[in-house]
Amino acid sequence: MVITSYLALSAILFSIGLYGVLTKKNAVMVLFCIELMFNAANINFVAFSKFGLFPNLTGQIFTLFTITVAAAEAAVGIAILIALYRQVSTAEADRYHSLRG
Repeated sequence: MVITSYLALSAILFSIGLYGVLTKKNAVMVLFCIELMFNAANINFVAFSKFGLFPNLTGQIFTLFTITVAAAEAAVGIAILIALYRQVSTAEADRYHSLRG
């Protein structure tokens, strides 16, 4: 496989994630789409690490770091959503007025 295949896949995944973030009202779906965008970036890191001018492990190491941060972000995001769901009884992001300053 060539790098253009990986970059095309990454661009498609990122576009789907961006579309979901901009259009979905459900907060869980927004978090899911953000994770999809992180995974698209990870595919880019690994592809450029493998097919770059000087192949090395920097892309894979950075991808592992990004996966760790994404897992922590998902855990904190789900915990916040559960706490908000107990107050508002809905998962729609537009209904969370308590988050406004």
